[in-house]
Amino acid sequence: MEEKLLKKWLQDDLSPEELIEFQALDGYESLIKLNESLKKFKAPEFDEPAILENISKTIGDKTEVKKKTNWLKPVLQIAALLAISFSVYYFSTDSTTNISTLATEKTTIELPDQSVVTLNSLSDISYNKRSWKNNRSLTLDGEAFFKVEKGSTFKVETSTGTITVLGTQFVVKNRENLFEVVCYEGSVEVITDKNTKILKPKDQYLILDNKFMVTKSHDATEPAWMHNESEFSSMPYKYVLKELERQYQVSIDINNIDTSILFTGHFVHNNLDLALKAITLPLNISYSKEDSLIVLYAK
Repeated sequence: MEEKLLKKWLQDDLSPEELIEFQALDGYESLIKLNESLKKFKAPEFDEPAILENISKTIGDKTEVKKKTNWLKPVLQIAALLAISFSVYYFSTDSTTNISTLATEKTTIELPDQSVVTLNSLSDISYNKRSWKNNRSLTLDGEAFFKVEKGSTFKVETSTGTITVLGTQFVVKNRENLFEVVCYEGSVEVITDKNTKILKPKDQYLILDNKFMVTKSHDATEPAWMHNESEFSSMPYKYVLKELERQYQVSIDINNIDTSILFTGHFVHNNLDLALKAITLPLNISYSKEDSLIVLYAK
């Protein structure tokens, strides 16, 4: 009967009547004290000898243990082992959550506070789930669209700058020589070694080839790639080609093409031929395909 009550107590499944019976058991106080000790356990204060000593004190002097409480002894020993095992797990397990996408892939993640992040192709984020409640901060490499729940300060750290918000919707792109933040709702603070800017809805912050560009306005409510399209406005052609490589997992070989020319337009993510025509015809460029290799030619 004692074992049954103990099992239900561990599962938090005691009825009111069973709880009264459980509280009447010899050793009840010892179990409660041990349980409270485990709840208060914090890894940074881990001291194995001290914990073992505390557990030993909680269990009590063996000479005072009566026969009718012998069933409790192995349970307490198991609990002590669990406490030690937990401490080892705490130190040996990395608490950082890492999420990455492959070429052609997009994924949506719900953060611990119900904020939502959608990652574009070849992007990754990392954050500490254990400390999230007190520190809403993550690192981003690539591109992501954020819908942030209101609450404490929310930070996105990148190699180029830091984006700080309270509750809003925005997109961050952190690629090689390209850093862009667009605010769709609320307000966003962007801090880089170039300057600090507060963005309002439709504002854009852009650093291209290490040069800060004048902010522009966007009429969209979210980035085009959320709807399987890539959209560009006066963007150097080399960045258009890089994005097509990410979305289709292809390699592009350039022959006598000036990749510094500016491109305005878009391409779809679900039809390679249509995408290639969209980015080549306006610039009078032809192309050939061989497996995953695309070769561009100037006409």
